[in-house]
Amino acid sequence: IVAILDNFNSETTLLDNQNETLFFVTNLNAPNKRVVKVSANNPLPKNWVDVIPETKNVLSPTTASGFIFAEYMVDAVSQVKQFDYNGKLIREIALPGVGTAGGFNDKKEAAVIYYSFSNYINPESIYSFEPSTGISTLYNKPAIDFNPAHFETKQVFYNSKDGTQIPMIISYKKGTILNGKNPTILYGYGGFNISLTPGFSIANAVWMEQGGIYAVPNIRGGGEYGEAWHNAGTKMLKQNVFDDFIAAAEYLIENKYTSSNYLAISGASNGGLLVGAVMTQRPDLMKVALPGVGVLDMLRYHTFTAGAGWAYDYGTAEDSKEMFDYLKGYSPVHNVKDGVEYPATLITTGDHDDRVVPAHSFKFSAELQAKQTG
Repeated sequence: IVAILDNFNSETTLLDNQNETLFFVTNLNAPNKRVVKVSANNPLPKNWVDVIPETKNVLSPTTASGFIFAEYMVDAVSQVKQFDYNGKLIREIALPGVGTAGGFNDKKEAAVIYYSFSNYINPESIYSFEPSTGISTLYNKPAIDFNPAHFETKQVFYNSKDGTQIPMIISYKKGTILNGKNPTILYGYGGFNISLTPGFSIANAVWMEQGGIYAVPNIRGGGEYGEAWHNAGTKMLKQNVFDDFIAAAEYLIENKYTSSNYLAISGASNGGLLVGAVMTQRPDLMKVALPGVGVLDMLRYHTFTAGAGWAYDYGTAEDSKEMFDYLKGYSPVHNVKDGVEYPATLITTGDHDDRVVPAHSFKFSAELQAKQTG
């Protein structure tokens, strides 16, 4: 037995091998990951040689047809590059558009491989790809009554409260007039290192067909720019997440996509917390709030079922007085104020949800019913 790693402070997986040369994907000394190679006879990290060095973008590599395909997340959308096993760049693959691509893996002898592509206006379709030529061809697309050519999706960037630049993808029907009167759903999550990458939804397609705008900002707390982006939206920095989302709403309003009277905010689970916090901090900013299965009691969440497992993202009221005060400062249940007109709110929960227990939603509903005006 030959040891490869002498500690477990990193994520390292075997990507492939060529005879006695091993290829690993690792985040050791590379938070956004890199590809390294090493002899199987002496594979300790001190002997690793970079094949694809770390970049500022998160890397998810695969192999097929004798090549390494480096799938990068660049501003929350896919970029795919084809390398040989020496790390030489063969090409950047021309994807069908701005969206999410995946599945660049197959046998070494495969002459043609297949990958998927989707975004907010294109249902997930399968493309064939020839590694020898770099040519992609549509292989299969879903048979649904929706024409992506009638819609557009674009990425914009805006500044949050502290000046941090945040990407957001906005999708809507072509010909939409930006007059501040378009019904708009602003959807977010912002936590647990989860990235919101473009994907198709029938419900969102129907919304856009009816003239609605669908906007998704990639706020801090997610994994769009790696672990640092995630950490910037956790524990004592959680307010960054809410500020990023508020700034997204303000961008949409300032640029006449919509106005407060036509804006709905939506999110589920941790995203339900996001909605609850934003609607209690800025009730003037939206007309409708849709917190789904939200984590809404931040002082006691860790005492319910699976809640203790979320402490690494939120912190708990038992950590310190400082943490208690911080959580209480944004906990939606504890920040509903008397005499405030809150947006029309549809709270959804699962009566047998054993992860985010319905008590969160019940408490929040009771607070709103007791205190709001209008």
